[in-house]
Amino acid sequence: MLRSLTNAPLQARLSLKFAEDSGTTRLVERDHFGPLLVQKPLYPEGREVCQVVIIHPPGGVVGGDELEISARVGESALAQITTPGAAKWYKANGHVSRQNIRLHVDTRGSLEWAPQETIFFDNARVALDHQVTLEKEAVYIGCEILCFGRTASGESFTGGQIRQRTSIRRDGKLIWFEQLRLLGGSPAMKGSLALSGRTVCATLISTGKAVPGTLIDSAREEADEIANGAGHIGVSQLKSVVVARYLGDSSETARRIMLHIWGLLRPAMLGRPAIVPRMWNT
Repeated sequence: MLRSLTNAPLQARLSLKFAEDSGTTRLVERDHFGPLLVQKPLYPEGREVCQVVIIHPPGGVVGGDELEISARVGESALAQITTPGAAKWYKANGHVSRQNIRLHVDTRGSLEWAPQETIFFDNARVALDHQVTLEKEAVYIGCEILCFGRTASGESFTGGQIRQRTSIRRDGKLIWFEQLRLLGGSPAMKGSLALSGRTVCATLISTGKAVPGTLIDSAREEADEIANGAGHIGVSQLKSVVVARYLGDSSETARRIMLHIWGLLRPAMLGRPAIVPRMWNT
């Protein structure tokens, strides 16, 4: 059942820990407070990779809500985290909603962070902070699809504010940092340094192993074919960090592009075939 916008703000926390045990990755700890939880671990591709689905029963986030998610992937463990559907951030009602993500991957571990798209309703006020800490030889692949306004309902993002910060550290050294601040209806939303008037932006970041330049070229060319002229695509590699971006007006196109690029990177970085997360097919 969808939550009423008149309800009082909620605080919810979820903490997960994964460990490798004789070739099987197990979810060994899961603590939660409030309406943020996971159900049983899933193994759609064998026991080596543990997949969990984060569930937020209220069905959306209203002004003043605060969500905290932390996950630790132990040495040589392989984990994938996703969500069952789009995250919805509703009208602010005078308060800022917050989400803090803290992800830690130990030596030779890997974590795939693959939530489905995030939809910001008009006049939402949201602060997102996403921090990743990696140890030696750890691999991280993370994807975010952000939708500004419910375009399918004819709604645009004309008011409110979105603040997002993403940082990745390896062995204590900062290797990636970016931040975004958008005011709904501001000139920046139409400017070339922000959304260029588009309503959907998607970013995939992977780090852990350098991949061949030919793979980056293929990812760029094939993503362009999927977009078919509708939107802008960028794929680049900066030392050990690969970044892919889509800017357009279709969340479905963003999903197809991000999944395709992930499907090219995953075998190269994890030595595993590209099996689409089960929740993305529902």
